[in-house]
Amino acid sequence: MGTSDDIATGSPDVTDAHTVESLIRERLSSALGGARGSLETALPTVAFVVAWVWLHDLKIAVGASVVVVMVLLVVRLVMRQTPRYVLSAVLATAFAAFFALRTGKAEAAFLPGILTSAAWGVGSLLSVLLRWPIVGFMVAAADPRIAQEPASFAPLTSWRRDGGLVAVCQRLTMVLVVLYAVRVVVMYPMYLAGQVELLGVAKIALGWPAYLCALAIMGMILVRGKTPLAVASPRTASGLPEPR
Repeated sequence: MGTSDDIATGSPDVTDAHTVESLIRERLSSALGGARGSLETALPTVAFVVAWVWLHDLKIAVGASVVVVMVLLVVRLVMRQTPRYVLSAVLATAFAAFFALRTGKAEAAFLPGILTSAAWGVGSLLSVLLRWPIVGFMVAAADPRIAQEPASFAPLTSWRRDGGLVAVCQRLTMVLVVLYAVRVVVMYPMYLAGQVELLGVAKIALGWPAYLCALAIMGMILVRGKTPLAVASPRTASGLPEPR
């Protein structure tokens, strides 16, 4: 999604995180994929749209996107870097290719992304209403205790004991809800109208640039807030209340 500098200007040690916002900044900075991960997600779409506009051949357009994503994967493996973000692009490209080739319509390549955004939007909204905000799980996923105790599920739920942390994560999750809603509202009418070129532009614009806008809003929320942690002592390795 973004680099650590997109959310925080520094990288404080977790044990020095005395506010909810500083803890979330530190955790999210390690959980997001960075500019390169977002670029790797966008390039297959660029290849698909360019090939379609140039040749108007669905199979060639799909093939172009597949070739690009495979090249990106090989580059990651050769450089011995994590292929995590490329693999997400591989999965997205595979679904897009399946829908496009199965229906014979180029615009169908964008339907999986639209459906995914709708699902994530509804899921994110429900998580806020149920007070289990998705951003809370993103924060928990970067808890160092997960690496230390991989068999323990306590770090994934202990964050809910801090009411301030839950409240901030709810506000941050609502930013994601708006982002997903904008994607669906903009792209679904284009899909119905068969506007392949506009769909390609919209998908790219609502990818990395839209994430930047969302991160900027999240950053303002985190920088301005001074919500104290329920427990912030040197004894807690994660900066969160210890499981009881």
